[in-house]
Amino acid sequence: MGKQASTPPKFRRRAQARPDEVLDAALALFIEQGFARTSVEQVAKRAGISKGAVYLYFPSKEAILVGLVDRTIAPLSDTMFDSISDYQGDPRPVLVRFLRMMGAVLSDKRNRAVPLIVLHEAPAAPSIASMFRKAVLDRAIPAISALLAQGVEGGYIRKIDPELTARTVVGPVFIHIILFEIFDVAPEGGFEMGDLIDNHLSILLAGLGPEKGA
Repeated sequence: MGKQASTPPKFRRRAQARPDEVLDAALALFIEQGFARTSVEQVAKRAGISKGAVYLYFPSKEAILVGLVDRTIAPLSDTMFDSISDYQGDPRPVLVRFLRMMGAVLSDKRNRAVPLIVLHEAPAAPSIASMFRKAVLDRAIPAISALLAQGVEGGYIRKIDPELTARTVVGPVFIHIILFEIFDVAPEGGFEMGDLIDNHLSILLAGLGPEKGA
Protein backbone atom coordinates (compact mmCIF):
# COMPACT_ATOMS: atom_id res chain seq x y z
CA MET A 1 0.00 0.00 0.00
CA GLY A 2 1.20 3.52 -0.82
CA LYS A 3 1.87 6.00 1.87
CA GLN A 4 -1.12 8.06 2.87
CA ALA A 5 -0.77 11.82 2.62
CA SER A 6 0.31 13.10 5.99
CA THR A 7 -1.89 15.67 7.71
CA PRO A 8 -0.44 18.72 9.42
CA PRO A 9 0.08 18.23 13.15
CA LYS A 10 -2.76 19.51 15.26
CA PHE A 11 -0.68 22.30 16.78
CA ARG A 12 0.29 23.51 13.30
CA ARG A 13 -3.32 23.59 12.13
CA ARG A 14 -4.21 25.53 15.29
CA ALA A 15 -1.38 28.01 14.67
CA GLN A 16 -2.61 28.60 11.13
CA ALA A 17 -6.11 29.29 12.41
CA ARG A 18 -5.06 31.62 15.22
CA PRO A 19 -5.11 34.92 13.27
CA ASP A 20 -8.78 34.31 12.45
CA GLU A 21 -9.47 33.27 16.04
CA VAL A 22 -7.96 36.57 17.20
CA LEU A 23 -10.01 38.53 14.66
CA ASP A 24 -13.22 36.71 15.63
CA ALA A 25 -12.61 37.40 19.33
CA ALA A 26 -11.74 41.04 18.69
CA LEU A 27 -14.79 41.62 16.51
CA ALA A 28 -17.11 40.17 19.16
CA LEU A 29 -15.60 42.44 21.81
CA PHE A 30 -15.62 45.53 19.58
CA ILE A 31 -19.32 44.95 18.95
CA GLU A 32 -20.11 44.32 22.61
CA GLN A 33 -18.15 47.14 24.27
CA GLY A 34 -16.55 49.27 21.56
CA PHE A 35 -13.06 49.50 20.15
CA ALA A 36 -11.74 52.04 22.66
CA ARG A 37 -12.84 50.02 25.70
CA THR A 38 -11.39 46.74 24.44
CA SER A 39 -7.84 45.79 25.36
CA VAL A 40 -5.49 43.35 23.66
CA GLU A 41 -5.49 41.38 26.90
CA GLN A 42 -9.27 40.96 26.66
CA VAL A 43 -8.96 39.85 23.03
CA ALA A 44 -6.36 37.27 24.04
CA LYS A 45 -8.56 35.94 26.83
CA ARG A 46 -11.60 35.67 24.52
CA ALA A 47 -9.47 33.90 21.88
CA GLY A 48 -8.06 31.50 24.47
CA ILE A 49 -4.43 32.41 23.87
CA SER A 50 -1.80 34.52 25.60
CA LYS A 51 -1.40 38.24 25.09
CA GLY A 52 2.05 37.57 23.66
CA ALA A 53 0.56 35.20 21.09
CA VAL A 54 -1.77 37.96 19.88
CA TYR A 55 1.24 40.21 19.31
CA LEU A 56 2.84 37.53 17.15
CA TYR A 57 0.12 38.18 14.57
CA PHE A 58 -0.98 41.75 15.30
CA PRO A 59 1.48 44.27 16.77
CA SER A 60 -1.29 46.54 18.10
CA LYS A 61 -5.03 46.83 18.63
CA GLU A 62 -5.18 49.08 15.57
CA ALA A 63 -3.50 46.32 13.55
CA ILE A 64 -6.28 43.96 14.61
CA LEU A 65 -8.83 46.42 13.20
CA VAL A 66 -6.82 46.61 9.98
CA GLY A 67 -6.94 42.82 9.86
CA LEU A 68 -10.72 42.89 10.25
CA VAL A 69 -11.06 45.42 7.43
CA ASP A 70 -8.76 43.41 5.17
CA ARG A 71 -10.64 40.19 5.88
CA THR A 72 -14.01 41.82 5.24
CA ILE A 73 -13.09 43.34 1.89
CA ALA A 74 -10.92 40.43 0.71
CA PRO A 75 -13.64 38.97 -1.57
CA LEU A 76 -14.04 42.37 -3.24
CA SER A 77 -10.35 43.19 -3.27
CA ASP A 78 -9.21 39.93 -4.79
CA THR A 79 -11.74 39.87 -7.63
CA MET A 80 -12.79 43.46 -8.27
CA PHE A 81 -10.65 46.35 -7.05
CA ASP A 82 -7.52 45.01 -8.71
CA SER A 83 -9.11 44.40 -12.10
CA ILE A 84 -11.98 46.76 -12.89
CA SER A 85 -9.74 49.80 -13.36
CA ASP A 86 -8.25 48.08 -16.45
CA TYR A 87 -11.59 46.97 -17.87
CA GLN A 88 -12.57 48.14 -21.36
CA GLY A 89 -16.21 48.06 -22.47
CA ASP A 90 -19.70 48.64 -21.10
CA PRO A 91 -19.21 49.24 -17.36
CA ARG A 92 -22.77 48.31 -16.40
CA PRO A 93 -22.34 44.50 -16.22
CA VAL A 94 -19.21 45.03 -14.11
CA LEU A 95 -21.10 47.35 -11.74
CA VAL A 96 -23.83 44.74 -11.40
CA ARG A 97 -21.29 42.06 -10.39
CA PHE A 98 -19.49 44.42 -8.05
CA LEU A 99 -22.63 45.59 -6.24
CA ARG A 100 -24.08 42.10 -5.93
CA MET A 101 -20.80 40.86 -4.48
CA MET A 102 -20.65 43.84 -2.14
CA GLY A 103 -24.23 43.13 -1.07
CA ALA A 104 -23.42 39.49 -0.41
CA VAL A 105 -20.45 40.42 1.77
CA LEU A 106 -22.35 43.02 3.79
CA SER A 107 -25.43 40.84 4.23
CA ASP A 108 -23.39 39.11 6.94
CA LYS A 109 -23.98 41.07 10.16
CA ARG A 110 -20.42 40.46 11.31
CA ASN A 111 -19.00 41.91 8.09
CA ARG A 112 -21.11 45.04 8.16
CA ALA A 113 -20.17 45.57 11.79
CA VAL A 114 -16.62 46.38 10.68
CA PRO A 115 -17.35 49.64 8.78
CA LEU A 116 -19.71 50.63 11.62
CA ILE A 117 -16.87 50.22 14.12
CA VAL A 118 -14.65 52.39 11.90
CA LEU A 119 -17.35 55.07 11.58
CA HIS A 120 -17.87 55.10 15.34
CA GLU A 121 -14.19 55.37 16.23
CA ALA A 122 -12.86 57.51 13.37
CA PRO A 123 -13.89 60.96 14.74
CA ALA A 124 -11.80 60.43 17.87
CA ALA A 125 -9.03 58.47 16.14
CA PRO A 126 -7.97 59.98 12.79
CA SER A 127 -5.53 57.11 12.26
CA ILE A 128 -8.45 54.70 12.02
CA ALA A 129 -10.15 56.89 9.40
CA SER A 130 -6.88 57.06 7.46
CA MET A 131 -6.46 53.30 7.67
CA PHE A 132 -9.95 52.64 6.26
CA ARG A 133 -9.45 55.21 3.53
CA LYS A 134 -6.20 53.59 2.40
CA ALA A 135 -7.51 50.03 2.65
CA VAL A 136 -10.90 50.58 1.01
CA LEU A 137 -11.78 54.00 -0.33
CA ASP A 138 -8.46 54.78 -2.01
CA ARG A 139 -8.87 51.56 -3.97
CA ALA A 140 -12.60 51.44 -4.63
CA ILE A 141 -13.30 55.03 -5.68
CA PRO A 142 -10.44 55.36 -8.22
CA ALA A 143 -11.18 51.90 -9.67
CA ILE A 144 -14.88 52.62 -10.15
CA SER A 145 -14.10 56.11 -11.46
CA ALA A 146 -11.74 54.68 -14.09
CA LEU A 147 -14.33 52.08 -15.05
CA LEU A 148 -16.97 54.77 -15.57
CA ALA A 149 -14.59 57.15 -17.36
CA GLN A 150 -13.72 54.61 -20.02
CA GLY A 151 -17.44 53.83 -20.35
CA VAL A 152 -18.17 57.49 -21.09
CA GLU A 153 -15.26 57.73 -23.52
CA GLY A 154 -16.39 54.59 -25.34
CA GLY A 155 -19.96 55.81 -25.60
CA TYR A 156 -21.36 52.95 -23.52
CA ILE A 157 -22.97 55.27 -20.96
CA ARG A 158 -24.09 58.89 -20.91
CA LYS A 159 -21.70 61.70 -20.03
CA ILE A 160 -21.43 61.83 -16.25
CA ASP A 161 -18.80 62.87 -13.73
CA PRO A 162 -16.99 59.55 -13.10
CA GLU A 163 -15.74 60.39 -9.59
CA LEU A 164 -19.06 61.75 -8.33
CA THR A 165 -20.87 58.81 -9.88
CA ALA A 166 -18.46 56.40 -8.17
CA ARG A 167 -19.70 57.84 -4.86
CA THR A 168 -23.25 57.32 -6.07
CA VAL A 169 -22.48 53.67 -6.82
CA VAL A 170 -21.35 52.75 -3.29
CA GLY A 171 -23.10 55.42 -1.22
CA PRO A 172 -26.60 53.88 -0.95
CA VAL A 173 -25.17 50.62 0.37
CA PHE A 174 -23.48 52.32 3.32
CA ILE A 175 -26.46 54.60 3.96
CA HIS A 176 -28.70 51.53 4.09
CA ILE A 177 -26.45 50.00 6.76
CA ILE A 178 -26.25 53.22 8.78
CA LEU A 179 -30.02 53.78 8.72
CA PHE A 180 -30.70 50.21 9.81
CA GLU A 181 -27.93 49.59 12.33
CA ILE A 182 -27.53 53.03 13.91
CA PHE A 183 -30.87 54.79 13.53
CA ASP A 184 -33.06 51.67 13.61
CA VAL A 185 -34.83 52.79 10.41
CA ALA A 186 -35.87 49.58 8.68
CA PRO A 187 -37.70 49.10 5.39
CA GLU A 188 -40.99 47.23 5.55
CA GLY A 189 -39.30 44.03 4.42
CA GLY A 190 -36.45 44.25 6.93
CA PHE A 191 -32.75 44.74 6.20
CA GLU A 192 -32.61 42.53 3.07
CA MET A 193 -29.46 43.87 1.43
CA GLY A 194 -30.31 41.97 -1.75
CA ASP A 195 -33.52 43.98 -2.16
CA LEU A 196 -31.62 47.23 -1.67
CA ILE A 197 -29.06 46.19 -4.30
CA ASP A 198 -31.78 45.26 -6.80
CA ASN A 199 -33.58 48.58 -6.29
CA HIS A 200 -30.33 50.55 -6.46
CA LEU A 201 -29.29 48.82 -9.68
CA SER A 202 -32.61 49.49 -11.38
CA ILE A 203 -32.16 53.23 -10.77
CA LEU A 204 -28.42 53.32 -11.42
CA LEU A 205 -28.49 51.41 -14.70
CA ALA A 206 -31.38 53.47 -16.03
CA GLY A 207 -29.55 56.65 -15.15
CA LEU A 208 -26.33 55.54 -16.84
CA GLY A 209 -28.00 54.54 -20.10
CA PRO A 210 -26.81 56.46 -23.19
CA GLU A 211 -28.85 59.50 -24.09
CA LYS A 212 -31.34 59.03 -26.90
CA GLY A 213 -29.81 59.71 -30.28
CA ALA A 214 -26.26 59.50 -28.91
